[in-house]
Amino acid sequence: MMMPAPSAPWHFLSREVALVCDDQGAITWMDERAARLLEVLPGTPLRALAAKATEDKVDRLITLTRDERVEGWEVILCVGGMPRTFAFRGAPYEGGAALVGSLVPEDYAASLSQVSETMSELAAMHRETERNQRELKRRADELTRLNRDLEESNRGVRTLHAELDEKTESLVRAAEIKSRVVANVSHEFRTPLHSILGLARLLNNPANGTLSGEQLKQVQFIRTSAEALFELVNDLLDLSKVESGKATLRPTRFAASDFLGALRGMMRPLVSADSAVELRVEEPPDLLLETDEAKVSQVLRNLVSNALKFTEKGHVTVSAEKGPDDTVCFRVSDSGIGIAPEHLERIFEEFTQVESPLQKKVKGTGLGLALSRRLAEFLGGSLTVRSELGRGSTFTFTLPRVHPEVEELQGLTERSQHLDPARAPVLVLEDDRQTLFLYEKYLERSGFQVLPVRTVEEARRTLQRVRPAAVVMDVMLEGETSWSFLAELKAGETTRDIPILVVTLMDREQKARALGADEFWLKPVVEEQLLRKLTAMARTGPVQKLLIIDDDDVHRYLLRQQLKDTPYILAEASTGPEGIRLAREQSPHLIFLDFVLPDMTAFDVLDELKADSRTRDIPVIIHTSHQLQEQERQRLAKETATIVAKHTLSREVAIARIRDALQKTGLGTDKGEGRRG
Repeated sequence: MMMPAPSAPWHFLSREVALVCDDQGAITWMDERAARLLEVLPGTPLRALAAKATEDKVDRLITLTRDERVEGWEVILCVGGMPRTFAFRGAPYEGGAALVGSLVPEDYAASLSQVSETMSELAAMHRETERNQRELKRRADELTRLNRDLEESNRGVRTLHAELDEKTESLVRAAEIKSRVVANVSHEFRTPLHSILGLARLLNNPANGTLSGEQLKQVQFIRTSAEALFELVNDLLDLSKVESGKATLRPTRFAASDFLGALRGMMRPLVSADSAVELRVEEPPDLLLETDEAKVSQVLRNLVSNALKFTEKGHVTVSAEKGPDDTVCFRVSDSGIGIAPEHLERIFEEFTQVESPLQKKVKGTGLGLALSRRLAEFLGGSLTVRSELGRGSTFTFTLPRVHPEVEELQGLTERSQHLDPARAPVLVLEDDRQTLFLYEKYLERSGFQVLPVRTVEEARRTLQRVRPAAVVMDVMLEGETSWSFLAELKAGETTRDIPILVVTLMDREQKARALGADEFWLKPVVEEQLLRKLTAMARTGPVQKLLIIDDDDVHRYLLRQQLKDTPYILAEASTGPEGIRLAREQSPHLIFLDFVLPDMTAFDVLDELKADSRTRDIPVIIHTSHQLQEQERQRLAKETATIVAKHTLSREVAIARIRDALQKTGLGTDKGEGRRG
């Protein structure tokens, strides 16, 4: 092994030293870098350079290298008085050892130290982890115990809830029975009262005979008592309706100024010309309300009537102003006897009257204020009072300017203007707002969208812009019936196959079915029953043969399952050419086409279909999970029936889109069936 003296410039940049030792370990030759770095002369034993306590390792290196090749032997030599690590490799040479050592970077030792420290930290973390695991196990055992305790508590709570439910049901039944009894008894009272009042009026009429003064007085007592009883019966009826939830809302749009003007005219006869009480009605600001005008009027008439009764002199003032959060505040103030603080809430209780000398003069039912507060709450508002004994009272009736139900119906109507492609539209002809809300709640979690209409004319306008999957209608509407509209739908060429469900209060099933209704129910409607029936109705249709062209096995399977148990026969193709061939051979009534195919684009398939007279008129529904560009969407809108995203394609949507596509092309009629065969 020749060891030429290195003199190339790169040597001075090297991190290696070369040297030769004899069989005793003395240095016999070294290169220039080794001489400069180690600062020793030939003849110096290599072990003399070893760091303290590492001499034996240097001796073993020399011994091994005399006999065989050595790689990666690390020793620590002192360089300039500082220990430095060298990695030696060597081979036998003339009975001694030739060595080449690479100076290990100074940070190596630090790295080793860092590794050692890291290992120590890891060991500490391991011990800490074990301690945490023991703590977690202890806590898990504690949680298990607590869960057992909670489960026992839950069983007790469920038992209490069951008992409360039973008591609640009992109270509800009792309240319903009370309301029915009150309503029935009140109705029974009305007939004889009408007779008594009518007879009293006849007796008072001189044309029917002359009565003595005493007799006239007696007849007047009868009439006054009958009128008081009639007022009590009316209040009881109104109160029972509100309490039982059977009060109906009939909202109209009216101006506050017109309303108060009419109220002034109604209440003026209660104030005689020589009365010491003045009825004032202040001009209100420009306010437009949309709520039940009759019930608002009933509340204010009660308040004004009460104020006039308990005011011997002074004034009764009616005013209106804008309130916070789009409300209207009506106030009825008087200069009457006032109400003591302890009685301010009692006056709103049923059959409760505050004892006073004036109270004895003006007998009442004790229902007026109770009914007024219930009506105020029914209208979404409140009725409060502020009073001081001897200085009068102020009743404040606050209500939303637009009734919440009106706003909800407006929202329902606005939502219906924007058809959801993921839901099948159902036209609902119903004049009762609460029933419309129920239908929307029932159907919003299903594959149907409610299109609400309250009149036959609205229904006709809606049918001009959309073809529903089904129609749900009440035949007894406010101010009209829809019998003729039912007959009209079933006679129309474009609407006769739309399923119609008649839901009403009157048992007229025979007439409904004679006019073509597919189903007839009496109100109220059960949610599950409605969904089952609409789903079954949406399946019906005159079309039999469909074709799906889609390379995705899963989506073909999903559509096949969605159309299971329907009259449709579904053919399948996994490629564009195969789909075109099947379309030509089988003449399907409708094609479901995926936008992205492995061998052709949807536009290529459409071009092939349009070029062939056998397939040109077949409607195509694009169903895809691809994000369409605007240009693509515009072109597809011209050449296809509709576009449906794959993730929104439910059973109801698929059936509704099939019906809509075929109706547009005239293939949904019996005539079309015969033409396509």
